[in-house]
Amino acid sequence: MIETCNPPESKLSLFWIALICTIIGTECIIGIFANGFIEAINAAEWIKNKAVSTSGRILFFLSVSRLAFQSLMVLELTFSSTSPSFYYEDVVYDIFKASFMFLNSCSLWFAAWLNFFYFVKIADFSYPLFLKLKWRISGLMPWLLYLSTFISLGNSVLLSNNIYTVYCNNSLPIPFSNSTEKKYFTETNVINLLLLYYLGILIPLIMFILAATLLIISLKRHTLHMESNATGYRDPSMEAHLGAIKATSYFLIFYVFNAVALFLYMSNIFDINNFWNILCKIIMAAYPAGHSILLIQDNRGLRRAWKRLQLRVHLYLKD
Repeated sequence: MIETCNPPESKLSLFWIALICTIIGTECIIGIFANGFIEAINAAEWIKNKAVSTSGRILFFLSVSRLAFQSLMVLELTFSSTSPSFYYEDVVYDIFKASFMFLNSCSLWFAAWLNFFYFVKIADFSYPLFLKLKWRISGLMPWLLYLSTFISLGNSVLLSNNIYTVYCNNSLPIPFSNSTEKKYFTETNVINLLLLYYLGILIPLIMFILAATLLIISLKRHTLHMESNATGYRDPSMEAHLGAIKATSYFLIFYVFNAVALFLYMSNIFDINNFWNILCKIIMAAYPAGHSILLIQDNRGLRRAWKRLQLRVHLYLKD
């Protein structure tokens, strides 16, 4: 069994601590606002029309998981900084780590289903199985979202067992003082964490890569068809293909960095105040914020709603 144990944290100046908290806090606030906006728009449509489009439903689930993820980051940063005796309780520490795993896995699954839904609707294949899937995908999607939530929950419950062990040392002396202070150490079973973490993200990542590959194949076939008919290339179908491929590429780039950062952070390889550990936190906070902003820009309905919100804020400030 391979374990890592984080050493006592090194001291950082108040300036650097304030700067780091400001950067991470700003990223979380941007992410919470962007995901809250996506959630509010789709929830309003759901309430107003008593129904919501399939893509809107997936976006709603995705925004909820990301909003919760970044809210959890804020809570963890607050408790680990201001109340370490509470944060490093065995049960509390396990809950935080399992919650990170659960929300990250949910976010990946929901983003994978969004990409898969766009692929099914956009791709142009004539196979009977694909045509049947295209016809039934909207009805299947709610069940697929709930199923992936339960899979993520099961994986996070396994993570809370026998992965982390927290120790407390009460006898570390404080320099220039006769008193002592508590220092907390965590041991991590890296092998079990590695298996659970990557098994949890393997299937949705395969879905992403497979859907992106098939979209490229569909685009190539569509391009050849347009060439044979001597028709212009920039038709709506081609635009939809290119938009879906671009969105998939954005997500994969964002998620690769986030997946590595989250694993390194959860494995406790680095000291809590080490530069690399802090960089992992910054990447973890930047991923849901940055990708959600891209979702707003690429989604026509969300983009219109954002422009209306900007206009109302402008008029309100003007008055």
